Amino acid sequence: MEIVSNDLVVAKGLEIFRLMDAEPPAVFDRRFWEGKLMQAAMEHPELKLPLFHFVDVLPSLAASGQVVGHLKEYFLAGDTKLSGLPKILLSSASSALPAGLAASLLRRNVRRLAAGFIIGETPEAALGKLKALWRRGGAFTVDLLGEAAISEGEADRYRDRYLRTIEVLAEELPGWPAHDAARERFFPRLNLSIKLSSLYSRIGPSNYEDSLFQVKTRLRPICRKLMQAGGQVFIDMETVNLKELTLEVFTSLLEEPEFQGWEHAGIALQAYLKSAEDDVRRLIHWARQRKRRIHVRLVKGAYWEYERAIAAQKGWPLPVFERKSETDACYERCVELLLTHHADVTLAAATHNVRSIAWTLAAAETLGVPPERFEFQALYGMAGPVRQALQTLGFAVREYAPVGELLPGMAYLVRRLLENTSNESFLRKTFAAGLPAEVLLADPRAEAGAIEAPPPASNAFANEPPLDFSQRENREAFAAAIRRVRGQMGRHVSIAYGGKEYLTAERLVSLNPAAPSEVVCTASALDRDMADRALAAARTAQADWGRRPPAERAELLFRAAAIARRRRFELAAWELLEVGKNRVEADADVCEAIDFLEYYGREMLRLGKARKLGKVPGEENRYWYEPRGIGLVVAPWNFPIAISVGMVSAALVTGNAVLYKPSSLSPMAGRLVYELFAAAGIPQGVLNFVPGSGSAVGDYLVEHPSTDFIVFTGSLQVGLGILEKAGRTGPGQAGPKKAVIETGGKNAIIVDADADLDQAVPGVVQSAFGFQGQKCSACSRVIVLRETYDRFCERLAEAVRDLPAGSPEDPKNFIGPVVDGAARTRILEYIELGKREGRVLAQAPVPADGYYAPPTVFADLPADSRILREEIFGPVLAVIRAEDIGEAIAAANASAYALTGGLYSRSPGNIGQTARAFQAGNLYVNRPITGALVGRQPFGGFRMSGVGSKAGGPDYLQQFMVPRTLTENTLRRGFTPEDVS
Repeated sequence: MEIVSNDLVVAKGLEIFRLMDAEPPAVFDRRFWEGKLMQAAMEHPELKLPLFHFVDVLPSLAASGQVVGHLKEYFLAGDTKLSGLPKILLSSASSALPAGLAASLLRRNVRRLAAGFIIGETPEAALGKLKALWRRGGAFTVDLLGEAAISEGEADRYRDRYLRTIEVLAEELPGWPAHDAARERFFPRLNLSIKLSSLYSRIGPSNYEDSLFQVKTRLRPICRKLMQAGGQVFIDMETVNLKELTLEVFTSLLEEPEFQGWEHAGIALQAYLKSAEDDVRRLIHWARQRKRRIHVRLVKGAYWEYERAIAAQKGWPLPVFERKSETDACYERCVELLLTHHADVTLAAATHNVRSIAWTLAAAETLGVPPERFEFQALYGMAGPVRQALQTLGFAVREYAPVGELLPGMAYLVRRLLENTSNESFLRKTFAAGLPAEVLLADPRAEAGAIEAPPPASNAFANEPPLDFSQRENREAFAAAIRRVRGQMGRHVSIAYGGKEYLTAERLVSLNPAAPSEVVCTASALDRDMADRALAAARTAQADWGRRPPAERAELLFRAAAIARRRRFELAAWELLEVGKNRVEADADVCEAIDFLEYYGREMLRLGKARKLGKVPGEENRYWYEPRGIGLVVAPWNFPIAISVGMVSAALVTGNAVLYKPSSLSPMAGRLVYELFAAAGIPQGVLNFVPGSGSAVGDYLVEHPSTDFIVFTGSLQVGLGILEKAGRTGPGQAGPKKAVIETGGKNAIIVDADADLDQAVPGVVQSAFGFQGQKCSACSRVIVLRETYDRFCERLAEAVRDLPAGSPEDPKNFIGPVVDGAARTRILEYIELGKREGRVLAQAPVPADGYYAPPTVFADLPADSRILREEIFGPVLAVIRAEDIGEAIAAANASAYALTGGLYSRSPGNIGQTARAFQAGNLYVNRPITGALVGRQPFGGFRMSGVGSKAGGPDYLQQFMVPRTLTENTLRRGFTPEDVS
């Protein structure tokens, strides 16, 4: 049933348009530099991206030459066509001006642009503009801008800034003249907006309970001080992965005794989320149950592009509406819900859209909501004419007023620029495009109702979506899986070959590295007689398996993938206990295993078809692949399921039989891999599970004449030994052995002078210390250009010292144990060496019990230091200073390895130069260097990092097959088959 008349909405909207000032907001006023800039960006879409990139990077550019250089890189490179926009910008960077003066003019103009959206650099500096805003009948909520909190020290400083802001405003505001006493009962003049991500450096859904505790610890004194000062708080809603956490922080804090009577706490909800109506209903129900009032700031949402990109990258359902009309329609439904329950919830309608404002006015009038029970909110500097019209009508408008340094506040500014120049922007449609009021006031439900049919389902490969830990059911399911797996610890794992199980007296023992007194499992160890029998069983089974159709072999992989999906929590829980991976890392490992199964199955369907080559009459050429025979797969412990499944599935789907030897440190994970294929229906003898020590049977199997190929991932020393042994051809051997070897890395990340440190520091921390640095792709060297070296080191050191360490069973811990006592001893020896050779920049504390090695960062190491040359395979990072990008690349290449590398830079020229010169199999720009995804970032290196092609890529399966060609002369007595047909 339609409660609000659309005719009334249109009438209200036309009245607002009539009262709006003819002058556009300054951002659209072409008389000013800002207006000219925005107009140029709208008229020339191809220049909008370089403009925003330049505005974004400007705060990081210390030297004048950098400013002018970046401007020219963004606007004068490639095929960019110059027009009005470069004239505006380059007029300040003319070659006739010295670089210092040009940079100064550019900074001045961009600061002026920022000042149109940011009300002041400090609370004290903002008071003048805030008072002027108040005197003209307006109100405000203050938001603090700044760097992301990537350490606990930074989060503490954010808390202190909030507290100081309250002090400044509480001292000043009581002396200002009153607007409306009845309204101030519902909307105090002291109003602060808070982003929870500023209050905890490791906030996130994977460590949900810890984030909840830490955020509330810092939020509590802020709210207490606000409440004592008679003020109001609004908790901002940020990205969707923090939505549930934000809602629970808000409601659980208000349930604490000291805040139960406080009725001036509010939270933002985003109408572009498909869950928005449910979220509104949840909050209304919560408030009614507790017989208390809360405030809801209803916004459209500021992270639409980000949410779409993340959902696509993760393979998660799209959380936001695709079309603006759907968001607008949802906004109106939420307004109606909130106004209907105005006795419990006070609405702050935050929008510049006149249609949405008119709907709110019409709904309030229809539902009999008093004017003092709701208010409108707008962004400072963006909707002056709309605000003026509403104030003329007697309605309050509160402006969202950011406070912070103008240039470091660029992240906020760039979002505002994107909003203003978007084709969907209501302000652009109104003040730049000049669309008629009738069009702007059209009912969004008409367009939103025309839902397009979903695209047809595709059988193309797609990466397995990782767990979304913002969903409570996933967190609970993982915890339950750990409890179940704990109940199975101590089981014995037998050898399996030829379809039968075998026990031996010699045992491997797998321990929980976080609690070495706990036995995860024991495993029978293969001996040489059993190795011979296992090879014979594999040879017999391979003869039939290799002749089966590629589609049948691919289907086995698809069945195994389905089983892994059903068992994903169990598989990940075993990894957590056996090798010390945290929840996110263990789940990612299982996802990668599923990806290998799905990807290689599809690749075999592609490669399994014989191809005709050439097009000449009287000749037919066919090209196809056949399996190599019997393969030995030697798997590592650091990705015990993913890499095992990848190597085994590639060998199996190409028609080979496999002897699979897991690491002696992870036999339980190895057994789980074997069970996946067994449950999927692998024929007896095709896959054989042969745990054992490398020295006892590994070398024997490598050199055995029945072994046709070896696939290995692990250390360089062992890998080179396998290559050497496989290269010797002995009696009874059918031919040279193929060895697919992937070893290690001494990987480097370059941090450019213009890098975004909010991005670079967490990226380096994740790359260096994720899974305790026990990844062949982990960062062990970070090379930082001189201009940003000191600030980078300062922020990195703070972030590392705060890394929480302990058992991975507790999701708050980012750092877990290393794999065993030998690894711990080796890493500690390197740390002691680093202390003698250089300076400890930072070190995180770790528990004394268990196999823990402290994350450690060194600086000032000599160029010949072993720390800089040798793969440590642990949480040890070296920081190196470089004068320029060329020196940084040379330092990165000063390694025998060439596996992964990274660059944090906003210079197109330096990105291009690094891509050409940095020797790495996988090079990542502006993101961590670990976490390659199958099919998207095929993984593998060269030089001393490996000799095989890239795992998870289009040429990997060819390593496991031999190509064959058949040429037939089809010319008979002067005619060809083509002639006859």
